[in-house]
Amino acid sequence: MINIEKKDKIDIISFSVNKINALIIDEIREGILKVFDNSNSKVIIDLKGVEYVDSSGFGCFLSIMKAARNNYGVLKFANPEPRVIELFETLHLHTVFQIYSDIETCLRSFK
Repeated sequence: MINIEKKDKIDIISFSVNKINALIIDEIREGILKVFDNSNSKVIIDLKGVEYVDSSGFGCFLSIMKAARNNYGVLKFANPEPRVIELFETLHLHTVFQIYSDIETCLRSFK
């Protein structure tokens, strides 16, 4: 369900599903939180192909952000689909999360 690859000491997490909702959120949260077990982790969540995120998904992202900050980590998002960026903006979460239009721009933002 989640795939993790490393590039320049940055974990890039992508999903094999097109919807993030209450049915799968526990598995997603568990997988991503493991990455933040190490302090100073740098993580990009690649939202390419994710066409919908429900309220539990956004709640999960917020709890992951809190866990990241508590362990001196950084969480950023890349490649949001148009509908998903619209949801981020509707919920005003684009002011909370760092969101980039593509992976390369997001990777450069860590330097």
